Amino acid sequence: MSLYRNTVWFFKGLKEYTKNGYASASKNFNEADLKVNCTGQHYMITGANSGIGKCIATEIAKLGGTVHMVCRNPTAAEEARKEIIEASENQNVFVHLLDISKPRDVYNFAKDFCDQNENLHVLINNAGCMFNTQEMVEESLEKNFATNTLGTYILTTNLIPVMKKSEKSRVIVVSSGGMLVQRLNTEDLNFDKMKPFDGTLAYAQNKRQQVVMVEQFAKLHPEIHFSCMHPGWANTPAVRSSMPEFYEKMKDKLRTPAEGADTTVWLAVSLAALEHPSGKFFQDRRPVDTHLPLASTKVSTKDEEKLMSVLEEITKKFAY
Repeated sequence: MSLYRNTVWFFKGLKEYTKNGYASASKNFNEADLKVNCTGQHYMITGANSGIGKCIATEIAKLGGTVHMVCRNPTAAEEARKEIIEASENQNVFVHLLDISKPRDVYNFAKDFCDQNENLHVLINNAGCMFNTQEMVEESLEKNFATNTLGTYILTTNLIPVMKKSEKSRVIVVSSGGMLVQRLNTEDLNFDKMKPFDGTLAYAQNKRQQVVMVEQFAKLHPEIHFSCMHPGWANTPAVRSSMPEFYEKMKDKLRTPAEGADTTVWLAVSLAALEHPSGKFFQDRRPVDTHLPLASTKVSTKDEEKLMSVLEEITKKFAY
């Protein structure tokens, strides 16, 4: 089954996830969707100092939005902030320093932001990682899980109070089509049983978890529009560092970071995005299936709800 999933996914990727796939899909885009004025709207973007995150931040700043860049590296963040301001001529770009892999810091940051700000219209969970060796952070949490899944869960959950103050607020998670090769596994979220450890599989499992989280969040908080998306195969620093062999083989076929960012920007600002039900998974501005045909990756609602319960229990350790 694993071979089947990987084979079907790879050929799907060659057709849809490359720059040619974007060129084909973009023929059906409505340019008017992004001709909006975002002045007065507040957008938080994690991992906003490079790659897709920086492109998202730049495009939203160009539309007049107030941008909150959540970044780990102060030097890279400040340099990116200056470049975004220069490109957009928008001074309302702010840096917040946070390492998403540190659950207690994420919890405290979200609580402080809610206390100190009256509005947050859109949260874009873009920050992510793919560590190919097993690395532990606080409370013996594996770093991929702590960043991609738990960090996203804690940040989203604890920013919901401020987001509910605004009408038509949105949460977007930058996920990955790589999740299509994985079936949700709630029995080993921390990858303690994964022997040998495989960073690529851990990342794909995290991305499946993100898709399930978005579906569950949509049910729990109908006042907010939730969505997740696959940016396609884009030429970003993260891909080059985490997947060097893939990059060398595919570099001539990869999308630009801006092309990878397009659907997230569309989900964040367009009225057209709100016409779709909350909780959907998007690729090139359209909702797509979250499972490959005949891949046996579907699980019960009970299993999906269990993921949220386990994440809530883990989060309690950091809530003080």
